[in-house]
Amino acid sequence: MKRHINKLLLLGGFALALSSCDDNSWNDKLPGFEEPEPSQVESIDYTLTANDYKLVAANSANKALAGSDKAKALAAVGTQGYFSDEIPAADYIPGLLNDYKFQYFTLENGSAMNITYRTATALPEEIKAIAAAEKYTVNEADYQSVWKSDEDYTLSFAPSHTAAKSLPGILKAKFPDAVADDYVIVNYNTSSTDPVFNTPDEPAFELSNVLGSIAKGNNVEINGYVAAVSTQGPVVVDASGSVFAYLPTNNSALKVGDQVTIDATIDSYNYGFQVKRNTDVTVKGTQTVTYPAAKTWTGAEIDKFAADVTAKDAAPFSPIYSKFTGKVVVDGTYTNIVLEGTDVKLSAYGATDAVKAALTEGATVSLEGYVMAYVKKNKILNVIVTKIGESSISTLAAAASRAVVTVPSVNENAVYKFDGSDWAAAPSTVILSHADYQAMGQSHDNFSGDVPSNYMPIMLKNRFPYADTDDTMFVAYYYYDSSSKTTTTRCDQYLYNGTECTLNDGIVTETAQFVKSNGKWNYDPSMVITLPYGKGVAISTLYFQTCVDWVRDNVTDGAAYISSYGNNEYYCGTSAYQGNVDMRPGSAKEAYAGYASMSDDEVMALMKKRFETEVMPGALAILHPDMKPIDGIDVTVTINFYYYTADRKTLPATVVYKVTAPATFEFVSCTWND
Repeated sequence: MKRHINKLLLLGGFALALSSCDDNSWNDKLPGFEEPEPSQVESIDYTLTANDYKLVAANSANKALAGSDKAKALAAVGTQGYFSDEIPAADYIPGLLNDYKFQYFTLENGSAMNITYRTATALPEEIKAIAAAEKYTVNEADYQSVWKSDEDYTLSFAPSHTAAKSLPGILKAKFPDAVADDYVIVNYNTSSTDPVFNTPDEPAFELSNVLGSIAKGNNVEINGYVAAVSTQGPVVVDASGSVFAYLPTNNSALKVGDQVTIDATIDSYNYGFQVKRNTDVTVKGTQTVTYPAAKTWTGAEIDKFAADVTAKDAAPFSPIYSKFTGKVVVDGTYTNIVLEGTDVKLSAYGATDAVKAALTEGATVSLEGYVMAYVKKNKILNVIVTKIGESSISTLAAAASRAVVTVPSVNENAVYKFDGSDWAAAPSTVILSHADYQAMGQSHDNFSGDVPSNYMPIMLKNRFPYADTDDTMFVAYYYYDSSSKTTTTRCDQYLYNGTECTLNDGIVTETAQFVKSNGKWNYDPSMVITLPYGKGVAISTLYFQTCVDWVRDNVTDGAAYISSYGNNEYYCGTSAYQGNVDMRPGSAKEAYAGYASMSDDEVMALMKKRFETEVMPGALAILHPDMKPIDGIDVTVTINFYYYTADRKTLPATVVYKVTAPATFEFVSCTWND
């Protein structure tokens, strides 16, 4: 049977201000009045605390219910503080309420608790789809197709050839088998400046002569060429030496053989020289690359090198073109080479897909590349690979008839969605790009640890300045998990409330009722309401005053049945003043002349029927407008109350209603008829 949670009106903890009045003829305590014995039958509104969730997870009955299959999900309730589809509140809260450690464990049969709790709901399917989206980087051939030339083009979109206009066609060609609702994350370059073609020939490109004598902190102008590429940056060579450029702004667009100019600040990391992160690299042309003779290393030479570069006051080293032979060991996203004669391993730093594909687990390989850093803690030589066996990793660019035109550009990401016919930018969707991560203080183009969700609303407000209340936005980003050493795509949804965007984490607050019977608590979407008799009892005052008001507003000549104080009526006898139902026919006849011709039994029978079928159902419709039937469950309202008899006794009674339609309550029974 499908279980539903009925969200209820919270009943306790409020006070209703009414006009005070002197004792009158309505239920005065006269000789012979009998005080009922108190019992611990209560209706309580309660919100689960962090400790309660821990009790839910630790409860032995709940552990038995969850079994081994759901043991982890149950444990998560204790640590995360919310229920889930696997561990629904309706099934597992009874274990808490039946636990002797729970503070209301001693409540007696007939008690009801409206429990407010947190539960995880299903998030939009778009979140999973975007997080699982394939990634595509616009390549040189794509840009050539955009600019309709293999000579006069630039490695970027621009005002005359925008990403928005060009990407749908590129994606349609690259993903011919796409189906509706497929997503792709696209990486590309874009510029605010159009290139100018057919300019006079530029002077021949001359290499600088600065890299052979650099020091940390130097500012140098480099004219060089790209000798090796990696996902973390290229090795750039000039006439006198080489340097590693860490994540330049256009790293993904650089290729081996590019002639580049760099206004560089020299830094160092892991004992190797490098150009500071986010430096602009301008491509001026292309050339053929010839590598120097590779240095081969013995195990002893590697150990000495490691000792020398880590010695106190040792200067950082420049990239060394080298050759190694060893056995491939793949560890997660890391690809290492075990070398003979040393416990120092080689790591394929920033390995491209081509490098990873060529380095298979367990294979013995010979490779060449630039050693550009040493990780002392892990005894790792970082090398940017250029050649494996006899195969070059990158196809060297041949000298073109003219240099590719370059324009200042930025690297961006975008999320595109296929509607079954065409690709278009996914609506109300943002994916963070390099500039976003920088603005949010991240050293890499990803998050790790806590995601700064407080920054996201600011970014979204800037991106969607005209958002309307209840608009939703999806935000995709990259996340690095240090424990698994993997970077994944994540997606969150934010909701705009008219003032700010808030994260929709899928956690909602719900309220459900649980009733105790036969010594056990059980989920029950029905309501049990206990109205203690007496003056000033807030919950009783609320319900009976609502009855009095209903008589005034819905009964013909209703005001004639109501006392001058406005808090008692004799249409059916409800008294907000005394917190009970006055069933004294004599008092009813004194208050309302229309009863004069009726016998006492007739008056009492009429008042009972009116209470059962008119007045209390009308009050319930006012107080509980959201109650409605639930498929497969009889939803009822049970009210425990007191009535005052002709022989001046205050007696308990219970009336039961069935919910037959929204805010519609059908009388079932009342014990005062027994």
